[in-house]
Amino acid sequence: MKITPVVLCGGSGTRLWPLSRKSFPKQFVPLIGNKSLLQLTLERLAGLALNADSAKASKHIVCVASEEHRFLVSDALEAANLALGSGADLVAKTVLLEPTGRNTAAAMALAALAVKPSAGLDGLLLFCPADHHIPDTQAFVDSVQEGVEAAKLGAIVTFGVVPTFPSTAYGYIEQGAERPDGSRLVKRFIEKPNAIKAQELLLQGGVLWNAGIFLVSVSTLLKALETHASDILKSCEAAMLASTQESGAPSQPGLNKTMAASFVRPEPVAFKACRSESIDYAVMEHFAQVAVVPFKGQWSDVGSWNAVADLTPADADGNRVEGKGITLHARNTFVHAPGRTVVALGTQDLLIVDTSDALLVVHRDHAEGVKEVVSLLEKGQLTEAVTHRKVARPWGWYDSVDMGDRFQVKRIGVKPGASLSLQKHHHRAEHWIVVAGTAEVTRGTEIFLLSENQSTYIPIGEVHRLKNPGKVYLEMIEVQSGGYLGEDDIVRLEDTYGRVS
Repeated sequence: MKITPVVLCGGSGTRLWPLSRKSFPKQFVPLIGNKSLLQLTLERLAGLALNADSAKASKHIVCVASEEHRFLVSDALEAANLALGSGADLVAKTVLLEPTGRNTAAAMALAALAVKPSAGLDGLLLFCPADHHIPDTQAFVDSVQEGVEAAKLGAIVTFGVVPTFPSTAYGYIEQGAERPDGSRLVKRFIEKPNAIKAQELLLQGGVLWNAGIFLVSVSTLLKALETHASDILKSCEAAMLASTQESGAPSQPGLNKTMAASFVRPEPVAFKACRSESIDYAVMEHFAQVAVVPFKGQWSDVGSWNAVADLTPADADGNRVEGKGITLHARNTFVHAPGRTVVALGTQDLLIVDTSDALLVVHRDHAEGVKEVVSLLEKGQLTEAVTHRKVARPWGWYDSVDMGDRFQVKRIGVKPGASLSLQKHHHRAEHWIVVAGTAEVTRGTEIFLLSENQSTYIPIGEVHRLKNPGKVYLEMIEVQSGGYLGEDDIVRLEDTYGRVS
């Protein structure tokens, strides 16, 4: 019976603002060793698929993600393949693109329906969040194998982390009687407790942190959804029946085509009609056979800046520094400063997170309240709540360096082999200066190359396109001038990525 890993890539990670934002959530942010949590998750699961017994591991990984994050998932898949080596080409990749978020019950239903034709009803699905940090892969693999027998016998198996302190950030699982397969029944799920209740739970014993990882057969999950959330299942069935599929291509030339994912888009109208509900409320609280297997390895959901800080080694005074941070006469202070120098002088119990356009300073005891800050920013319609100054695009990125009345300056990076859309602007002209690499420029009826230190000018209303024909990143400076410089002043005439605005 094969295990197909399914990575749930949703979530906005507002508690990790200002690094994590709606347009670039925490699972895509390079947090650990310059790798994103999604990439680390994919490497862990791909390694499981490639190295485990072929009778138990599927050579297939499924991701469920938002349409707007399609290219971030694609980049993480390519990065994971490159990190694992050529053997990873054996792993097939499917990305299910939700037109809108409908929580974990719908995401898991889509995955079961997508995998069913190839894995069969008795195939096992291993659902993993994209934003967890589990450095001990072997301990993770061992725990999954401990749950296989229970899943084969019709249970929904969840994995609970052995708690190391009375956390208020996690939900808990109270274990019941031992099952014949070696797992335990779930006696009850407990919502995130307050500090007193969390302490009581640890003193009581027999409880685990709820990791939100599930192992279940296709047939068991579909039957459970049909019994306890039939409306969700019907909406997902209708959406998948009318779904469309697109075969992706590697974003960099020279990469094996098997590195690219297949993108499946559920039909939007049917899926948007689906009720939004977590799998915990929709199924787990009602299903009779829910089993739990303890996980004894290191685990973090990286759900707050305290959790991020704990992943960084501390000095003798308990200070933890990432990047260009400096501490002096400080204690128990965390500094995340990837860009510019940040000095913490005489501080204690603070979390300091610096980005190019926003700075967060918070006492450790209030780390869980960062999401309230994001709500305030959204109410004030501040762009920092949603987007970074540096914005990811399917072709690369741009960074808004400076702006003022009637001008804006951007740094632009274009992936090897990638190109921007064929477009024009009604209100702005553009000056392009190549800093590194080679640019192929379409300007009206002309097509020409620019190398380092060369430049060109795009008048208002002129049809143009920028392409990187080389094998290294193209970097440029773009100076815009005009009466209106908004991103919506783009008329796309042709686009490789299917965008219309």
